[in-house]
Amino acid sequence: MSAVKVALVGASGETGQSIVNGLLGSQDTKFDIVALTRPESLEKPANTNLKERGVKIVPADLRGPQDEIVKLLSGIDIVISAIYFGSLADEVLLANAAKIAGVKRFVQSAFMIILPPRGVVDFREQKENNLGHIQSLHLPYTYIDVGWWYQLTLPRLPSGRIDYALPKTQDNQVIGLDGNIPSALADIRDVGRYVARIITDPRTLNKKVHVYNEIYTRNQVYEVLERHSGEKIPREYISENEVNTRIEEARTALNKNHKDGDALSTFTVSQLFRSWGIRGENTPEYAAYLGYLNGKDLYPDFEFTKFEDYVKEVLEGKVKGVYQTKK
Repeated sequence: MSAVKVALVGASGETGQSIVNGLLGSQDTKFDIVALTRPESLEKPANTNLKERGVKIVPADLRGPQDEIVKLLSGIDIVISAIYFGSLADEVLLANAAKIAGVKRFVQSAFMIILPPRGVVDFREQKENNLGHIQSLHLPYTYIDVGWWYQLTLPRLPSGRIDYALPKTQDNQVIGLDGNIPSALADIRDVGRYVARIITDPRTLNKKVHVYNEIYTRNQVYEVLERHSGEKIPREYISENEVNTRIEEARTALNKNHKDGDALSTFTVSQLFRSWGIRGENTPEYAAYLGYLNGKDLYPDFEFTKFEDYVKEVLEGKVKGVYQTKK
C-alpha cells in the first residue's frame, strides 16, 4: 500500500507535535509527512528534530506567491493546519492553494473544545469563517475538535510538587459556579493518534468530528489530584458575572493596545473558561447538537490515556508539560 502524503502547517507547535507523533506511530496507515515552515524558522531546533525523524521540512511563505504554495502541495493527499490562532487569516490562503493543487482533504486548525460557532469565543468565529470559505471552494474537509487537554487541567498543589508539568503562564485555576459543570478532556499525546484514524476514514469526509477521552467536572479533577497527592487544594469559585468582567476589562485593554500580550491571554483564556467552565458547552451532548460525529462511536477500540493514570504520571514526575516558556 502506498503512503498517504500529508502536508502539515504548524508541526513544531504543541498540537502539531502530537499530530506528527500520531502519524509516524500509526500502525494502520503509512504517512509521508511534509512540514511547511516559515523560511526564517527552517533551522530552528524543533524543525531539526522533525527532520531527524523522517519529516521533510520545506520553507513556505503562505503570504507569498500562490503558485509557489500550489507547487508545494502538488501530489499531497491531505493538508493539516495546526496554525497558531493569531495567524488564522493565512489559513484561507492555504485552502485556496490546496483547492488548486487538488488536495483530497483539508483539515483546518480546529483541535479545540466544543464551542458555539459564534457569539462566545472570538477566535472560534474566525475558524467558522475559514470553514465557510473552505466550503465555498467545495474543498473536501474534516473539522476536528479534541476536548480540553489533561495538560491544562490540573490546579497547582500547595507544595509546588507538580509545577514542573504546568504551563509557565498558568495561575492558580478558579472553578466555575459550583464546580459541577462537566467537560470533555483528552491527553494531548492522544490527539495525534485520533487524527491519524480520522483523516483516512471515509465516514469523516466533509464532517465535523469530536474526540475526547473522559468527562470530568472541576470538583472531580480536584478530588482525584487530592486523593493521589495527599494534599488539600484550596478552592476558589467564580461566578459568570466575574468572568464576564474579566473579559470586558481585557477587551478594553486590547482596544487601547492590541499588542498587549497579557490582555490577549486573559481575554482568550477567560472566553474559553466561560464556555467550558460556566456554560458547560464542552460536552459530547452539545457536540451532537452541533452536528459532530462522536469519536466514541467511530472508534470504540481506541485505547486512550485515562485521566487518573495521567495524574499518577504527573505525581511521579514522568510527564512533559506544555507551553513551558513564557511568550
